[in-house]
Amino acid sequence: MAEHSVSRETLPTDQVRPRQVVDTPDLALQSSRQHAGDTPIARAAETAVQVMAGQAGVLPRPPSVRILTVANQKGGVGKTTTTVNVAAALAFHGLRVLVLDLDPQGNASTALGVPHQTGTPSVYEVLVDGMDLGGVINAVDGIPGLFAAPATIDLAGAEIELVSLVARESRLKRALESYLSVAEPFDYVLIDCPPSLGLLTVNALVAARELFIPIQCEYYALEGLGQLLRNIDLVKAHLNPELSISTILLTMYDARTKLAAQVADEVRRHFGERVLKTLIPRSIRISEAPSYGQTVMTYDPGSSGALSYLEAARELARQPSIPEEKS
Repeated sequence: MAEHSVSRETLPTDQVRPRQVVDTPDLALQSSRQHAGDTPIARAAETAVQVMAGQAGVLPRPPSVRILTVANQKGGVGKTTTTVNVAAALAFHGLRVLVLDLDPQGNASTALGVPHQTGTPSVYEVLVDGMDLGGVINAVDGIPGLFAAPATIDLAGAEIELVSLVARESRLKRALESYLSVAEPFDYVLIDCPPSLGLLTVNALVAARELFIPIQCEYYALEGLGQLLRNIDLVKAHLNPELSISTILLTMYDARTKLAAQVADEVRRHFGERVLKTLIPRSIRISEAPSYGQTVMTYDPGSSGALSYLEAARELARQPSIPEEKS
């Protein structure tokens, strides 16, 4: 009787214990899954997956092609980085984007993985020899809708060669207008400039209606801004009265320093709504990406740099119109 009694007492217990052991982890796992999507890392990972799968969402198409020259005569402020990453972000949203590399160093071409070794048909042949722009444009691998016209080292001599040519300041404008009139419609054209105000940059300023200025969040960036604005006024007065500063992006922002916040406040106070709300942080991923022939959008789409450029591109695309400039 005792053996049967023990058997009857232990049997229900053995049946209950496995259910307790299994049920508790299941509830914990379910709870963790419900809250996982609320963490920044999970949201970044989800965004990265959407970008790489071509599911970044749809942005409004402009009524006509927007041509933006990305310029700042100060070097090292993120012109090329901004050009290629904003272009890639726009393309991931289903827009057709063209990048024109006007910097003899060819860094934009490198970041987009476009061939630009000596002898490659490039923007040089377009500006100096009058070659059709369509003959130098390449599709960017891995980013549907993104195209680029590369720069080669030959552009370094173009400044001198252009001096003796007729209408030397507007050669890029004529080539771009001729190409856009027959090509499949583009939504955006972004022109990357060298860090100077030579004939290459002047050609870019004459070809565009909008100026996109990346500004580094450091003191020297503010020092050079006044000279940049004076040069822009000269171009507007003599070569392109339609040119307007439409977009300003604060780059290399370091939230740990008061100086970065002060520079950002000063720029916003002067330029108002033309300054994008998005700040581009200092990011090692942004610096690493070009060495792999990629933008940060494809190199590490979940990084803080990629997410910031993604948001900056969305802001750019949703701009209602070119804001009026202050007198």
